[in-house]
Amino acid sequence: MTSRGVLYLVVCAAPAASNVEDLVVLAQAAGWRVFVIATPLALRFIDADRLASLTREPVRSEWRMPGEPKALPPADAAIVAPATFNTINTWATGITDTFAVGVLCELAGSGVPIVAVPLLKDALARHVAFGPNLDALRSMGVRVLFDPSAPPDARMPPWEQILTELAALRAR
Repeated sequence: MTSRGVLYLVVCAAPAASNVEDLVVLAQAAGWRVFVIATPLALRFIDADRLASLTREPVRSEWRMPGEPKALPPADAAIVAPATFNTINTWATGITDTFAVGVLCELAGSGVPIVAVPLLKDALARHVAFGPNLDALRSMGVRVLFDPSAPPDARMPPWEQILTELAALRAR
């Protein structure tokens, strides 16, 4: 199989994060070299050791210290799933308060294809800041998979659909 390149998988603290290893396996089967980047709170939802074993790379959640080697090769694409209310809003406004959001800001500024999949409570989806921040991300070229009319428990598309959306975004 031909390699599709390096995929950054940014994982946030939402229930779907607990089975993100299924997305890793699917992405690897599709030819991606996957690097998992977790928000600090996402570490409570994932099995970082299992993900590191699957990817043969450590899960990153903190900035490297000066003098430490760069551990991430340049990304060819990224998926942010699940993406929380906090991550969407800080990313869209350029507030790099976590390593994960800092990476996303850099990727968006570099034109790397990104698919973002918000997963949040209905009340948060109606917050006045959320819609404009989704629009801001879209204006940066981010493909946002979010249907506000879907019931909250049906807003997260299947992992396969997320990978299909990424392939379509890269084909443009």
